[in-house]
Amino acid sequence: MRGAYAVLHDPEGLLDAELSLDRAPHEALVTAVLAWKDPDLAPRDYEQIALQLTGHARAVAADVRRLAAALPKSDGRGALAELILMTCCGTSSSTTATTAPSSTTTATSS
Repeated sequence: MRGAYAVLHDPEGLLDAELSLDRAPHEALVTAVLAWKDPDLAPRDYEQIALQLTGHARAVAADVRRLAAALPKSDGRGALAELILMTCCGTSSSTTATTAPSSTTTATSS
């Protein structure tokens, strides 16, 4: 299924290691959102956009954690990765990210 994309909601991070980090669709979504002058979307559309972008951000952070964990302890790049994760995510590479309760992030279909 080439060229197709799926939005995954994986707050537990179970699929982190299996996800492909194709940035293009997420960059296109951010570009479109930032270009909006006066959007009139349904609340569930905003929720889906938020889920897609935060899901991708979590996947990127998990990838950084995985790659940093493979570095030797004396490698300064691991400390840099730790600092980046703490700054952007509020977590360290040795902890798992916390998520909001699913009742606040679950979109319903109409």
